[in-house]
Amino acid sequence: MRRWQADLVLVGITVIWGGTFVMVKRSLDAVGPATFIAWRFVAASVVMIILFPRRLLKLRRETLLPGALLGLWLGLGYTLQTTGLQTTSSGKTGFITGLGVVFVPILSAALFRKVPGRAAVGGVVIATAGLALLTLNADLTILPGDLWVLGGAVCFALHVLTVAQVTEHHDSIQLAIVQMAAAAALVTAAAFLFETPTLILPDYAWGAILFTGVVATALVFSVQIAVQRFTTATHVALIYILEPPFAALFGWWLAGEALGVRELAGCALILAGVVLSELGGTGQESEPEPAVQP
Repeated sequence: MRRWQADLVLVGITVIWGGTFVMVKRSLDAVGPATFIAWRFVAASVVMIILFPRRLLKLRRETLLPGALLGLWLGLGYTLQTTGLQTTSSGKTGFITGLGVVFVPILSAALFRKVPGRAAVGGVVIATAGLALLTLNADLTILPGDLWVLGGAVCFALHVLTVAQVTEHHDSIQLAIVQMAAAAALVTAAAFLFETPTLILPDYAWGAILFTGVVATALVFSVQIAVQRFTTATHVALIYILEPPFAALFGWWLAGEALGVRELAGCALILAGVVLSELGGTGQESEPEPAVQP
């Protein structure tokens, strides 16, 4: 797979994630955030086990640790993000989460000495400016929830970087199975600790849980692990910053949410940043070599 093909698949992932925003927001009126996320990862784990029983039976011991680490970053990221959302605005949550595009090249340079090129850095700056236009309002005060969301953004960045480091050495499906199970265990524990998990939920909440669990989690993160080896961590982070624009578009289309000139300008800047990085290459950040699936 060429890099542009992998990037195109990852763009499709951001479309799916952006489309879940409206249904998840509605469901949180009927179920606690930790409980929703726990059911989401439990559903994803069950689907992965049903679809790939042979991969599970052939699970290698050396895959457990990297898979559990991926699950830790994923479960912790969602838990911190959703906890912060309770005490800050959705716009600021989107902006702070999108800052993962900044954290990825910084952490990559600090931990692995992989410095992104000028085009990637320029794309990050332009896309971050667009994200600010899209999501921020005049109130820029720092709330406790902002710090929770910031911690979640760091976890998502670490997830992207960990995927980049481990996918060439392990079976992608086995990694995905362990990742889902580890995240499910972590968030379920949080749900029992802070909420009262229940099976009695409205139909629309179960529909949202099943869609986000099966499509937006089991399918999406399995695909991410499979294709990210053909691109770079900085590219992945830049592509994932497309999620807020897609969420805004779906909100406008399905829920009648306002989408004015400033929001459209922000979407355009984000797209420009991604295109700049794609056309300019990744500079010092080496081009990934296709890996043979174990």
